[in-house]
Amino acid sequence: MTGQQPMLIVVDDEQGILDVVSRFARRAGFDVMACSGGREAIALLQTRHADVAMVDLRMPDIGGLDVIRAIREIDPRCQAVLMTGYATVDTAVEAIKLGAMDYLSKPLDFARLEQLLTAIRDDLDRRRSILALDTDVAKRLEFCGMIGRGPVMQELFGMIRRLAPHVRTALVTGETGTGKELVARALHQIGPRSDRRFITINCSAVVETLFESELFGHMRGAFTGATDNKPGLFELADGGTLFLDEIGELPATVQAKLLRVLELGEVHRVGSLEARRVNVHVIAATNRDLRTEVAAGRFRSDLYYRLNIVEVKLPALRDRREDIPYLTAAFVRETTERLQKPVSGLTPGAERLLASGDWDGNVRELRNVIERACILADEDFITERELAVSMPPPALRPPASSGDAERSAQAVADKDLLVTVERDHIQRALVRAGGNKKAAAKMLGLSRRALYRRLERLDLGATITRRRDPVVLSDDSGIADDVRAGA
Repeated sequence: MTGQQPMLIVVDDEQGILDVVSRFARRAGFDVMACSGGREAIALLQTRHADVAMVDLRMPDIGGLDVIRAIREIDPRCQAVLMTGYATVDTAVEAIKLGAMDYLSKPLDFARLEQLLTAIRDDLDRRRSILALDTDVAKRLEFCGMIGRGPVMQELFGMIRRLAPHVRTALVTGETGTGKELVARALHQIGPRSDRRFITINCSAVVETLFESELFGHMRGAFTGATDNKPGLFELADGGTLFLDEIGELPATVQAKLLRVLELGEVHRVGSLEARRVNVHVIAATNRDLRTEVAAGRFRSDLYYRLNIVEVKLPALRDRREDIPYLTAAFVRETTERLQKPVSGLTPGAERLLASGDWDGNVRELRNVIERACILADEDFITERELAVSMPPPALRPPASSGDAERSAQAVADKDLLVTVERDHIQRALVRAGGNKKAAAKMLGLSRRALYRRLERLDLGATITRRRDPVVLSDDSGIADDVRAGA
């Protein structure tokens, strides 16, 4: 928490409402901006950030729902509360669909207003505390540049600790972007050769005709352009570790010579008959299935088995989504420190967007997305708007995929929220009407028959019947009979 007071904007064409809400908001710890119309509020929000907006439904220039829509476009971080003296179920549901967190009926219930403002302030403070806690936890969870709280990653870290003192040759496998080089570096840093060289070569980035020279070195005159004697990477890594990234791309002509080096510990420079002894730990990595490559004849089986004395398999990010908040916190901290930008973290909506991503590029893709979002962010929180620009469009998936299941679950949750709001709105109207359904229907802007249908759909008929007040129910024609009949 920074100690800075959150900003609330109240929008209403009644000065009395502006004064009352402003007074309660300041008492709850908010800075307040008051606007007498929707246009004024929209113009203000384009230049100032507000944490919360309390908006009247009916105003002469622009209606409250249109103001809430504009807020969603201008600043998705701003939470919205609808105020109205003309409450209807459809209006409440529409407001929630647009992202409003709650609504208040007029005349304002001061106790409820104070409770709502306190809850909003507590939620904002809690949000900042959680973000700070995630950042702190990410620091504590970091292991040789990797972050993982879930059991899969904790097991991986334990395996690296056990292997590092003893392993001479290892194969690291996993999808692109899962952090295979970080594992290789961890094996080197924790092992007995941490004070010696760690040399990396990407087997897919070297011209095939120069591969042998890169790995084993060459003598002057061995080929056109060889003007000097040059040691290869194996000689340079002598006493340390050589990391062969994308080993599946290694040309077939070099595979046999690499196998000989691994078995005998000797290299021959191109153009030389002299064997040179090397003592090198070799860690190879690939995103390919080398068993399939061996079966297809593209990779030597004897080299595969020689490399695969120990296999360290990395999980895809979609298989450890519980780590996304901590990875995100670490990447935000790292990027904002480098850019010198005051970004604290993500809004809840942005976090949900990250959690539902496909992440085909795994941790590397997540890091790149967060970096772009930090660059685009104007305020102290990254919103869905910055992520929508930074994240790639979702890939097409079969209907039974896990991604669809998660999106379906979110849709069900959203539907449940709307049902809850509608039920709560109707119950409030019935309580205010003392159980009189005709009066409640009038408050809600519904016909009596439409109210009955909603009571039946929301399973509220029996509840209201049990709570009926015989005195109140006798005051309008036919209503008491309807209740006795279980309407």
